[in-house]
Amino acid sequence: MSGVPVAHMVVRPSTKLLIPHYVLSGLVFVAGIVVYLQYPEYRNLAYALLIVAIVWDVVTIIKHMKRRFVSLTLDGDRLRYEEGMLSKSTRSLNLAKVQDVRVEQSVMGRMLRVGSLTLETAGETGRLTMENIDSPQQVADHILALARRAKV
Repeated sequence: MSGVPVAHMVVRPSTKLLIPHYVLSGLVFVAGIVVYLQYPEYRNLAYALLIVAIVWDVVTIIKHMKRRFVSLTLDGDRLRYEEGMLSKSTRSLNLAKVQDVRVEQSVMGRMLRVGSLTLETAGETGRLTMENIDSPQQVADHILALARRAKV
């Protein structure tokens, strides 16, 4: 994202933070299978591990699906934030009204290049926060450049 800001861009939450959940769930599942096959006297433990792995996977899959239904779209001089799977909530902002863009990253977030983006706007719309996006500083810089261009 260098040079002239692109007028149309869609930002979604990152999947990077979901990968460890899938990996750990897989490890718990494999542990359950190993216990089941190698230690027949601990079958109840094996069943418990398998149930934990399945529930963990279902929760992670739901989080993964929800992530697909959250987006921040920059289109010309407008910014649109949408969220919701069955029911949908949409906020539209004029980029010229953006007063401040804040990026927050934890230590782990900085290592993974993931963070939260908060927009402060003039008027009644106030604050808008989007969690766990990739390259949040680049997105913030891009929004600020489009906002400056929209104010001219």
